[in-house]
Amino acid sequence: QVQLVESGGGLVQAGGSLRLSCVASGRTFSSYDMGWFRQAPGKGREFVGAISRNGGSTDYVDSVKGRFTISRDNAKNTMYLQMNSLKPDDTAVYYCAAGPYGSNWYTPVYSYWGQGTQVTVSS
Repeated sequence: QVQLVESGGGLVQAGGSLRLSCVASGRTFSSYDMGWFRQAPGKGREFVGAISRNGGSTDYVDSVKGRFTISRDNAKNTMYLQMNSLKPDDTAVYYCAAGPYGSNWYTPVYSYWGQGTQVTVSS
């Protein structure tokens, strides 16, 4: 079992920055590819980005490329999402996830999920 806890969300003005953290319990964090997803009101859960288990590979949805950066510290069982140049369209609940099904990063079918953290970007 892996338990995930996100933090770092909040209210920020457009153009601002936030850094989300996702802390995992257990000793197998480094065994999992990890992902970030987001869900805005009335919409489905959208892939934001993902990182390989050793941190050597990342990918992002086109709308956040160049603005968001995912990293991880396996010694601290923690994954991060640095969000810069935030836009109102980035407003959503952000979720971290571990263990993509079939190693498919892009669909929201992962073994473990956090509870989510709200990010609100005002114009």
